Amino acid sequence: MNPAAKIRCPWPGDDPLYLAYHDEEWGLPVYDDQALFAKLLLDGAQAGLSWITILRKRENYYAAFDNFNPEKMACYDDAKIAELLVNPGIVRNRQKVNAFIRNAQAYLKIQDEFNSFSDYLWGFVGGVPLINTWETLAGTPTTSPESATMSKDLKKRGFSFVGPTICYAFMQAVGMVNDHTIDCFRYVELTSGLRTNHS
Repeated sequence: MNPAAKIRCPWPGDDPLYLAYHDEEWGLPVYDDQALFAKLLLDGAQAGLSWITILRKRENYYAAFDNFNPEKMACYDDAKIAELLVNPGIVRNRQKVNAFIRNAQAYLKIQDEFNSFSDYLWGFVGGVPLINTWETLAGTPTTSPESATMSKDLKKRGFSFVGPTICYAFMQAVGMVNDHTIDCFRYVELTSGLRTNHS
């Protein structure tokens, strides 16, 4: 099928980068610790901005933050912070840069306690994707009880820029929640064999 002819969620519009993100990544379950860490931080980076802004800078973020290696990030010093704050490839926000470092330190503690950052995060949805049945984009929420619980626990453990809305966007992105509209071709691909929440 011609990609342009596919029925999909309306939010990517016609931006090729956004379309590829929707078609290949958004809602696909992610279980790798470091990939989840990177996605959580990038969602935090979009606070006050749009996701497409961060998506366009994503490769720059990976380069600037050592591929989101938490062990390296947890040890960033003042010189590294100064370097990041003049990097034109990322959003040069001191609060967010400092939060990334604190979040790396908090990540390491969570990994020590749970042995897996993935197990810790997926525990908020019972270990399996929550499958919704939204007919339109207007029906999709921006938070949920699960995202609020995740947000509260992450903050308690030292994370920043992880409010309930950011956590919900993260959960959508990494497949903990499937919020593709039911007419979207990705909805069928990602829900095959799974029971919906609102059927």
